[in-house]
Amino acid sequence: MYELTLIVGRVGRDPELRMTPHGLPVTNFSVAVNHRYTDPQGQLQERVKWYRITAWRKLAEACALYVKKGQRILVEGEVDASAWVDSKDGSARAALELTATTVRFLSEREEPSDGRAQQTLSASAESEPGSPF
Repeated sequence: MYELTLIVGRVGRDPELRMTPHGLPVTNFSVAVNHRYTDPQGQLQERVKWYRITAWRKLAEACALYVKKGQRILVEGEVDASAWVDSKDGSARAALELTATTVRFLSEREEPSDGRAQQTLSASAESEPGSPF
């Protein structure tokens, strides 16, 4: 079996790089995916779906350096969902989480002079047996 999820959206917050207790780099950031549609009354509507992105190893380090809030990116990876009860108001919450294997820059907020808009980062060459990407 094989699962692959692709999303294209805008980075909602700058990545946060940290190290696991075993010394593996891991980076987290969020991506908003907008869906526009026309409702039955003919009004244009927009729904935003947020994904929590996790990148490991060299991909984590590269994302921490190059991914910035507001960038339009493509992320490829394996999706998972989590659910919990909000401790503040007791309401049910859910999130979509994507473990990234590839991150591709589609555009910048400002046009770069260094060509980063065409850059693709991938984790496939860094994988080790038994490790998360």
